[in-house]
Amino acid sequence: MVNSPHEGGAALGEFERIRRFFAPLAGPGGLGLVDDAALADCRTGYRLVMTADAMVAGVHFLPEDPPDLVAKKLLRVNLSDLAAMGARPLHYLLTTALPISLGADWVEEFARGLGADQQLYGVDLLGGDSVSTPGPTTLSLTAIGEVAAGTEIRRSGARPGDEVWVSGTIGDAYIGLGILRGGYPELDDENRAALVRRFQLPEPRVRLGPALVCIAHAMIDISDGLLADLGHICETSHVAAIVELPALPMSAAARRVAALEPGIAARLAIGGDDYELAFTAAPEAAETIRGIGAWLDVAVARIGRIEAGQGVRLVDATGRELFVEVTGYRHF
Repeated sequence: MVNSPHEGGAALGEFERIRRFFAPLAGPGGLGLVDDAALADCRTGYRLVMTADAMVAGVHFLPEDPPDLVAKKLLRVNLSDLAAMGARPLHYLLTTALPISLGADWVEEFARGLGADQQLYGVDLLGGDSVSTPGPTTLSLTAIGEVAAGTEIRRSGARPGDEVWVSGTIGDAYIGLGILRGGYPELDDENRAALVRRFQLPEPRVRLGPALVCIAHAMIDISDGLLADLGHICETSHVAAIVELPALPMSAAARRVAALEPGIAARLAIGGDDYELAFTAAPEAAETIRGIGAWLDVAVARIGRIEAGQGVRLVDATGRELFVEVTGYRHF
C-alpha cells in the first residue's frame, strides 16, 4: 500500500494499521506490503482479467452493517465480475477511505472478513492505499483473475436465437434492503434473515462462470438489476431480449413476499445487488447448462430469448409486454 499523509482508525497511523491488519492478508506478490507496488505473474497462454468496484456507506451498504460483512461484499462483488468473464480469481488490491470515528475495532473486523473470504475463494491481497476521510466510508477493490487466452466470455457475443439464462434466484437482495429499511414487517424472522443475508452477503458464481467458457455466448453479472444488465448485453451485441416474468426464478422467501404483494414480481426484475450471472447460449446447449448447474449445485433457469432488434422487453404469461419505467439502478 503506497505512502499517504493521512491516518485512519482511532489510535493507529496508516503504516501501523497496514502492518497490523492488512499485511497478514498479503500473498507473496504483495511483498509484505512494504514496497511501493506488487509483483504478479501471468501464465503462458493466459490473460489477466481485472475489474474494480467501489462501495460507499449509505449508497451500497448501510453504515450500521457489520464490518466483516461489508468487507466480504466488497470482495465478492468484484469476484462476480471476474466470474462473468469466465475468469478464475487470483489477487486483489484494496483502497480504504475511512472516517477516524470508525476506530481500530471496525478495521480489525473488516480485515477479519477479508481473511475469511480469502480462504474461501483462494485469493490474496497485493496492496492498495489507506487514507482518512471526513465521511462517508468509501471502499474500492480491484480484483485480478486469469482466463485462457481467447476463451473469455464477453458481453458482445449474444446472437438471435440464443436462450437467456440466469443463475440462482432474482430479487432477494432488493427485498432484503427493503427489510433493513423497515419494510415487510409481516414476514417471519427466518425469511427476513434469509433475504437480508442475500443483500449483505452475495454469492459470486466463481465456479459457474469458468464452467460456461465455450458454452455461453455472452455473460454479465447482475448488479444494477436483471433488465438493466441484460440491456448491456443487448446494446453491446446489437440484439434484443425477451424476458418471461413467469420464468423468473424466485426463492421461497421472495415468493412469500410476492404472495402478499402481487405487483412486486416485476420490480424484482429491476432490483439490483443480485450478483447472479445472466448469460445467453444456443438452445442445443440447454442440457449441458443444466448438467453444469447440477454438478456445481447452482440453480440455473432459462428465462427468455434473444431476437433481432434492440432493447429488453419483459412479458407476462400471455406474451403481453409489461411496462417498466426504470429498468434498474442508475449510478448518475
